[in-house]
Parts: sequence; structure tokens; C-alpha cells
Amino acid sequence: MALKELQHLYWRAGFGIHPETMHALPKRRNDVVEQLFADSKSSTPLQLDLSFMEGVTIKKIKDNPEFAKDIRDKSRKKLRDLNYAWIHQLAQPKELLREKMTLFWANHFVCKSNNVVFAQQFNNTLRVHALGDFKAFVKAISKEAAMLKYLNGNQNRKAKPNENFARELMELFTLGEGHYSETAIKESARAFTGYNHDFEGNFNFKNKQHDEGLKTFFGKTGNFSGDDIVDIILENKQCAVFISDKIYRYFVNPKPNKKHIQAMAEVFFKDYNIENLMRFVFLSDWFYDESNIGSKIKSPIEYLVGLTNTVPVTFEKERDLIKIQKLLGQTLLDPPNVAGWKGDKAWIDANTIMVRLKLPSVILNNAVIASGEHDEFKKKFMKKHKGKLPFKTQPNWTAFLENFEAVETKDLQDYMLQGTINKGTSDYLKTLRKVSKQAYCVQLMSLPEYQMC
Repeated sequence: MALKELQHLYWRAGFGIHPETMHALPKRRNDVVEQLFADSKSSTPLQLDLSFMEGVTIKKIKDNPEFAKDIRDKSRKKLRDLNYAWIHQLAQPKELLREKMTLFWANHFVCKSNNVVFAQQFNNTLRVHALGDFKAFVKAISKEAAMLKYLNGNQNRKAKPNENFARELMELFTLGEGHYSETAIKESARAFTGYNHDFEGNFNFKNKQHDEGLKTFFGKTGNFSGDDIVDIILENKQCAVFISDKIYRYFVNPKPNKKHIQAMAEVFFKDYNIENLMRFVFLSDWFYDESNIGSKIKSPIEYLVGLTNTVPVTFEKERDLIKIQKLLGQTLLDPPNVAGWKGDKAWIDANTIMVRLKLPSVILNNAVIASGEHDEFKKKFMKKHKGKLPFKTQPNWTAFLENFEAVETKDLQDYMLQGTINKGTSDYLKTLRKVSKQAYCVQLMSLPEYQMC
């Protein structure tokens, strides 16, 4: 595979690639892609120490307000720890493609929970199913404690069905807007009645709360369960098209190509196997078209993880990772709403572009931001810190130099920038050829072109 193709593949299937790693890969595209999947066969769960929840019961929570507040406070702190753990796992994954797919699915099956037990369990469910059977995936999501609470599934009872999950199941998770009726929502909501969970987050089906009556859904009538509804939805090819479209926009190009999406849908509709769909994408010639390389704005997490993948960084205070995510506009485990982050051009505005262009200097150089820089940037984080950002870091430049040892300084841009470099940027880079490899790296990361992958 050509250098540009390898870079493209590893930015879409991961968060970039080092020259040292690249040179150790097989030469043929098929073999490279197969290795990606082979390396992601297993799943490494996030596992925090949640022993503070041992012995906690609903009765203890209800009977003791102070105890309940203490548990909530500890859960909130552990949610921050879960965020850090996820960031670290993305930056140093054992299963690269599985972790990238987990990140993708987290913004598809959008969910938010203040209960760290439920949040960790949900995140690991995404990871387990990330490359598996989509039908089993949807059914598992419908039974997750975090999702049941988030979309009021645990309030969905025979006498008074709650339609929240049924609506989002079709609109956001499987079919897309306009491909279902209000009647379909009402009938499918009845099928999911009785879904609940226990205090530990285990699925708990309550028979007495389930509607056993006949439901008519998409032209079929029966005493359907929630799983039956999922089966019927996936019989509609629109589901394969909808998911293929989202995967195309995320992994290939934000501008959809109907021909390629239709080809993906044909593959996906056969068995709803996510791995087979992704293999088809990564082995297709059109995936490597010039028009797709460098066509995507990095999400804040892709940007942050990609930066630390190139130059490993240790933050003196881990909570700074949360500050940076908030600065950039994407905080893991804290989506803005059930539709998730819009992505693409929504990642960049007047504030976030200034943050992105300054962060490499701040994180990797402990830079002082001069007065007169962007007002919003300065107002939020610099005033009380006397011109400095409150991020104390230890960049591992030794690891960077080892990984890029065989690359000359002037050639770093071939490994760090995707897509087309405009003439102004090219001319500017020529003036930097005599700087150190580390300084050149920081300058490359501070370019508008670095925001693309």
C-alpha cells in the first residue's frame, strides 16, 4: 500500500500511525486490512474499582439522604475516572479498530447516565458488539440499564406505555426520520413494556407490566416482544441503508455518495454483520479515492487522541483532560442530547478553531499565550492564570523521536497531514526547515490542515 493510503486507513480505522509501525505492516492492502480485524477480535473492557457500591441498596438510598448524597458524589467522581480511562484506552488500544468503532457507536446509540455502574456497563456493551451482529447489538442496547433509564424504558408499563425508546429506536438507531408512523411507535412501545433493570444494572423483565395483547407493526400482527420488533425492523432494507449512510459519513466522507452507500447496504443487509460491512469499506478502491483523503474534520476526541498518539503526553492533573474536551466541544460520556454530536463542520467555530491551533503549543511546549490573542480563549482560561493555560504536561519527545527516527524533519508533513496542503501553508513550512524535529511537529499540529483527516 502507498504511504498516503496507509495513513488514510489508519486515521479512519484508528487515530493515525507511526512510521515505525507502518514499516512493519504487510505490503498488500488485503493483508493490512485483515491484520486490523485480527487485532480487534477480542474486547478489553473498561474496569474501574466500583467497590464503593458494594452493599448499597435502594432501601439504604431512600432511608438515608446523607448516604444517598455521598453515593451520588462518589459516582460523579468515578464518571470522571471512566472518562480518563476511556481516553487512555483510545490512546493506547489493544484493539485499535474495535476502539474506533466503540467511539462511533457511542454517538449512534447515544446515552448518558449519572450512575457510573450503568455507564461503564453500557460502554462495555458498545465495545463487545462494536464489530458483531447488529441485530444482537440493538437487542442488547434495548436492555441496558443506562438506556432504559435515559429513554424512560423503565417507566414503560402495560397500563401507560412510554414511547420514548420506541421512537428513538426507529428515528435514531435503525431507520431514520420519515420511515415509520406514529402508529408504529405506539404499537412497538407496547412490545417493550415490562423492560426494567435491578439496582446492579441487570436486565429485569417484569411480566405483570408487559402488554400481552396483539400488536400490529409494519404490516404484521402478533403478541410481539421487544426482540420481535427489532427483528421486524431489520427486515426493512432501509435499516441497512441508514446504518451504511452513517458509517460512510463517519469513516469515508461527510459528503455521501449514494452509489457507494447502496453497495454497502447490499453487503450489510445480507446478515447485518458489522465486521463484514467494515471489511467491504476498507477493501473498496473508492475508499482510497483522493476525494476522501483529508475530507473529514477530526472530532475533538480524534484530534486529542491523534495528537497524543504522535507525541505521548502525561497530564499532571487528569482533570485537565476534561477541561480540554469541554474547550473543544466534545466530552466523552456527556452527549448534548439523544441525537448526539452533529459532527463535521459543527466541530469548528470561531472559538474552537483558535483552541485547536493553540493547543499543540500549550500541551507540548507549555507555551505562554501572548496578550492580544483570541478574546474568548483568553477570557475563559487565561485571566486567572496570568497568561498561561492551566495544563501542566510532560510530553514524551523521546518516544516521538524513536517512532519518527527514519523520517527527516522536512518529511514529517507526509506523515502528519492528510489531503491537500495549500500554497500559503507550503511556503510557510519551507521557512521552518532548519528548526528541530520537535518544533516542526508542533508547527504542523498548529496548522488548519492538521484539523483534517
